[in-house]
Amino acid sequence: KGKAKGQKGRKITLKIAKNSIRISFDGGRRLDLSKMGITTFPKCILKLADVDELDLSRNMLKKIPSSIQKFQKLRWLDLHSNQLEELPEAIGMLQNLFYLNICNNKLTTRNLPEELNLLKNLRILNLGLNCLDSIPTSLGALKELKEIGLFDNALTTIPNSVKKLPKLKKLNARRNPFPDSTKEEQHSDSIKRIETLYLVQEKDLCCSCLKMCQDEKDKLNELKNVTPSPSKKLSFPLLLTPNSSAKDNQEEWRLR
Repeated sequence: KGKAKGQKGRKITLKIAKNSIRISFDGGRRLDLSKMGITTFPKCILKLADVDELDLSRNMLKKIPSSIQKFQKLRWLDLHSNQLEELPEAIGMLQNLFYLNICNNKLTTRNLPEELNLLKNLRILNLGLNCLDSIPTSLGALKELKEIGLFDNALTTIPNSVKKLPKLKKLNARRNPFPDSTKEEQHSDSIKRIETLYLVQEKDLCCSCLKMCQDEKDKLNELKNVTPSPSKKLSFPLLLTPNSSAKDNQEEWRLR
């Protein structure tokens, strides 16, 4: 009996949904149904389609219906840590969406709808921890994108249309089977840029500045020459289990 109940999942009523509405940091209305044991999309929440944020993360959802398009005011959608194998084409109708987290699901490249490229206001997209073997070049149409997570997939390359997005500041592609290991580092750090670099000769420095630079250089040399004692080992007595990479990444991608 208990097993059958677990497979069916928790039923969300309109009353439960209304009681789950929170006020977000910027004053918007957020419907928080995270960690509720939901296995099927609750149709009753369509009556609350005027919310600004929808959190269905950490459930057991396998499918998101096309009726998701009724959430026209939606700016923030979190579906991470479910069992989604596909997304509806109707997701492209959410024109106000600027944050989309579909990390830690079972999405494949074939089941990524082309309509994702219609989300013209999207700024943060997390596709990490899925089963993607390639990234559609059409995602290069998301000109407002600032952050994209592609970590822990099966990618062997990333299209230039995505890497060269004009406003992209962060691209995380760690732990993908790129042919050359150095490429992984390039993908992970390709957005890091040095804004200003000044190089001067010693003769152009005043005595005090020259002395300060030499002191700093001496300190660095001292640190390089210090060798750690082999007898001293780091100890973490309170660390019982490894941290969940999925959990760690969520805090990083949640807007504060």
